[in-house]
Amino acid sequence: MRLQVFVVVCLFSLFSTHAQVNPLRVFERDSSEAFQPVKIKDVKLLYVPRSAKLSSPVTFLNKTRVLTEKFKRFTPQSFWTKGHEFGLNINEVAFVNWNAGGENSVSALANARFTRNYKFRYLTWNNELRLRYGINAQEGRQLRKTDDQIRLTSTFGFRKDTITNWYYSVKTTFNTQFSNGFQYPNRDTPISRFMSPGYLFLGAGISYIIDEEGFNLYISPVALKATFVLDEALSNQGAFGVEEGKSVFTEIGFLINNTWEKEVIKNVFMNHRLSLYTDYLRSFGNIDIDWEVNFNLKVNKYISANIGTHLIYDDDIRFEEELAEDGTVINPGEPRIQFKQLLGVGLTYSF
Repeated sequence: MRLQVFVVVCLFSLFSTHAQVNPLRVFERDSSEAFQPVKIKDVKLLYVPRSAKLSSPVTFLNKTRVLTEKFKRFTPQSFWTKGHEFGLNINEVAFVNWNAGGENSVSALANARFTRNYKFRYLTWNNELRLRYGINAQEGRQLRKTDDQIRLTSTFGFRKDTITNWYYSVKTTFNTQFSNGFQYPNRDTPISRFMSPGYLFLGAGISYIIDEEGFNLYISPVALKATFVLDEALSNQGAFGVEEGKSVFTEIGFLINNTWEKEVIKNVFMNHRLSLYTDYLRSFGNIDIDWEVNFNLKVNKYISANIGTHLIYDDDIRFEEELAEDGTVINPGEPRIQFKQLLGVGLTYSF
């Protein structure tokens, strides 16, 4: 009797083991009371261990769909960051029967900034394009240009490990202007044009970069500076340091460049750029300076105010002599400090 009971228990256990649900299939009964397998197409990317217990086919299908949607939404990480910024400042003054006097005027300054930066482990590549153009319309006189700039900067850097902030760098900078410049009120003879002048800096050196602080210091002991004057009339005058009749003038020297972007206080952003250059061969020790400082005061997402200064000193840019009526020289044709100050309120859009 005991032997018969033992045999029955063993047969029941064996039957129960083979009657368990296969984790990769779901079974349902049809009219003939036989189990028929139903394949689930959604279970292609999911591995279910044999020991797992399925509560119900519906629950299993819902979980599988959620995992499948997560796989579909997955996108590879990009090491590029992009930036676009557009601004427009407009100043207007209008008078009607104003006893103190005055002339109606409208000024507009448009600017744009585009950035494309790449960073991954040991490599960094930063690119920036800045565009500015300003005009002024005043009652009783023709339209005048107030600002004009095209500046393109590209820096490629390599570092030996992912901890240091020092990079071996190659940097190039190019800048020129859009349209003719005049010594107002004279509009017949341009004193500058597109690519007259145009400046190209190309050098190799080291950079100290702190991305979190927006700080970048570049030092190049060997930097090429090329000055282009492609307008024939200006090149024949020897403008901007080129020899008379020549369109390109090159120098080899020492270059220091520093940029710093920081939120100094809440909603007040500082943008600083300084360039110092001296030539080894012709005038070592005479330093060319190009220094910009701008403060952007952000009112809200679209409205901002801007205060800025721009100082330039270039030993190769010499101004014309100024003579008195008796022929004596008032101001000799020497290089001078050039200074520009900006103040405006307008619209800013960035994305």
